[in-house]
Amino acid sequence: MSVGLVLSGGGIRGVAHIGVIKALEENGIYPTHISGTSAGAIVGALYAGGIKWADILEFFKVIPIFHTNRFARRKPGFLDTEKFYDEFKNFFPEDKFESLPKKLFVTATDIIKGELVVFNSGELIKPVLASATFPGVFSPIEIEGSFYIDGGVLNNFPVESLKSSCETIIGSYVNPLKNLEIKDLKHSYNVVDRAYKIKSVSDSLAKFKDCDFVISPEALCEFATFDMRYIDAIFEIGYNSTIEVLNERDKINKSLTN
Repeated sequence: MSVGLVLSGGGIRGVAHIGVIKALEENGIYPTHISGTSAGAIVGALYAGGIKWADILEFFKVIPIFHTNRFARRKPGFLDTEKFYDEFKNFFPEDKFESLPKKLFVTATDIIKGELVVFNSGELIKPVLASATFPGVFSPIEIEGSFYIDGGVLNNFPVESLKSSCETIIGSYVNPLKNLEIKDLKHSYNVVDRAYKIKSVSDSLAKFKDCDFVISPEALCEFATFDMRYIDAIFEIGYNSTIEVLNERDKINKSLTN
């Protein structure tokens, strides 16, 4: 049976995806196809490469994202995305999609053409890095003459790649919209940021119907995109939310068969 797993972007909130994977496996659910963007592309690539959930979690804890040796020079971004290549090479010595045990789809945004591109063959590491290139923080990455940034800019819940090949699709969405009051929008940039988030969330929510079920914990609203202090808490939220969803589905299925 082919089982697809869609992993959204969300910065460090993407660690919740790892908790989702742990809970699914404990319940005998092993995805065969992965589609991810941004942080979801990183988690998805490692998982598709056969890396255990505990090792993926450790990866997020030890990788020095904001170290001074990552700073970009003469590139449009604070951090040079390509300087993360060696960390990924340790996990993917054979740098190509075809070497992965699971089928993987990774999305990235062509910053010049303004188009979404789905990578699923050939070179692996650069597309994964490109997908996670948060605009303004990380420098765009070049792949075959084109320059790419975060796939979540155009599609933060890339379920489309799985619809034709998977009998079951599970979604993990880690960017729920935070409840606010008008007093929270004190400055113009707060309004702009809110508008962007509303558009992104709306586009993603519209695609939840394409999944058999979706894990989207509201508690993740409380964590900032790059706040590395709460990795364990975010992981536990992803795990516990998945267990809750699976238990609820079991109750519904039992009631229907009685």
